Amino acid sequence: MAAGNSPDKKNEGHRQRLRDKFGKRGIGTLNDDEVLELLLTLGTPRKDCKTEARALLDKFKSLAGVLEAAPDELVEVKGIGPLNSFSIHFIHSVARRYLAQRLENKNYLRSSKEVAEYLNHSMRNLKREVFKVILLDSGFAIITTKTLFKGTLSANTIYPREFIKLLLAYDAAAVVIAHNHPSGRIEPSDADHKLTRNLFLACSIMNIQLLDHLIIGSSSAPYSFADHGLMAEIKNKYQTLL
Repeated sequence: MAAGNSPDKKNEGHRQRLRDKFGKRGIGTLNDDEVLELLLTLGTPRKDCKTEARALLDKFKSLAGVLEAAPDELVEVKGIGPLNSFSIHFIHSVARRYLAQRLENKNYLRSSKEVAEYLNHSMRNLKREVFKVILLDSGFAIITTKTLFKGTLSANTIYPREFIKLLLAYDAAAVVIAHNHPSGRIEPSDADHKLTRNLFLACSIMNIQLLDHLIIGSSSAPYSFADHGLMAEIKNKYQTLL
C-alpha cells in the first residue's frame, strides 16, 4: 500500500478536516458524533475513533449523557480506554469550572441565561440528586456556587443549620437554591415545596433572602419557584411569623 493511502494518513486527514471545520465555523457545525471523535483523539491521537464515538452515543443516548458518565462506565464501551475516559471526564470538569467562574461577580437578576447554562451543564442527566446553592451579596452579585448535598433529596436531608452555616461563612445576603430531578421531570414534588418553605423560614430568621428555588430536568430551562409565583405565596403565607 502506498504511504499516501495508509490508514494513518486517512485517519489524520479526517481528523484534520474536523479540526478545520470547528476552527472555521465553530462547534455548531459539528454533530455529536464528530464532537466525540475529536475528544477521543485527545487520548488516542493516531486512531480512527468514529466507531467508538457512535458506541458511546448508543450507550449513553446523548452527548450530555456521555459527558456525565463516570469514568468506570466509559471504559465499559469497547475501544474506550483509560486515556479516552480521562479526556472526556477532564474536558467536562473544565467546562463546569469555567461556567461556574464565569458567574462570579455578575448580577444574578441580569445573568439568568448564564445561570441556567451552568446549572443545566452541571446537573442535567445526573443519576442522583444534587443540591446546589448560589450565594449572593447585598447587590445580588454572585459570590460563588456550592454543592451542599448529593443523594436522595427530601425536606429531611437538607439541614437548615448546615445551609445557614454556609451562607454565613460567605456573608451572603441572598441565596438561590437548585436541585435536579434524575427523572427529567421539572415539576416540584411535595418534598420540594416543604424544603423550600423550611429554608425560606430559616433564611428569613437570619435576614437573608431566599430568592428562588430552581429545578433542573430534561427541559432546556429550569423550573423556577419565583417565576411560578410560589416564592411570593410562601412569603405572603408566613410573613406574619417573621
